[in-house]
Amino acid sequence: MENPQPSVKNIALNYGALWGLGSIVIGVLTYVTNTYMERPWWSTVLGVAIMIGAIVMGYKAFLKQNGGYMSLGEALKTGMGVTLIASLIGAVWMYLFITVVEPGFVDQVVENAQVQMLERQPDMPQDQLDAAMEMTRNFTQPWIMVTISIVGTLFMGFITSLITGLIMKRNNPMA
Repeated sequence: MENPQPSVKNIALNYGALWGLGSIVIGVLTYVTNTYMERPWWSTVLGVAIMIGAIVMGYKAFLKQNGGYMSLGEALKTGMGVTLIASLIGAVWMYLFITVVEPGFVDQVVENAQVQMLERQPDMPQDQLDAAMEMTRNFTQPWIMVTISIVGTLFMGFITSLITGLIMKRNNPMA
């Protein structure tokens, strides 16, 4: 009798939610410590650890449900499912943060960008500065920031899924 196929959907929902909630906790911690504008190193390290941990735990759940076997394709499917759920949860958090929790966030980003531009190029002509600030405002619209976040998370999740999938795959010799 064949083993039933593992539920990638359930694995993705469980471990994607775990990763997404971990990302929200990091976001809340950086907000509470008032370091959300600087993106401190510890939040990046913690975020990467949560990402890798969620994908690896998803793979372990898949392996357990599939008799210890997982092809690279199954690993990528599982890892990207986990990543998709996490990216959507993270996107909802980002949108709520930008529009509800800290509605002045976009203005702070634009202001910081202007300060940094003037520090790098103190003699920048006003028309160039105005054009650069307009472009910055265009790219800091909430929906654009959320879209970039989703795409970036999917990209990093794919790379992580590929590397960890290559490490953890176990081909079924009977298949």
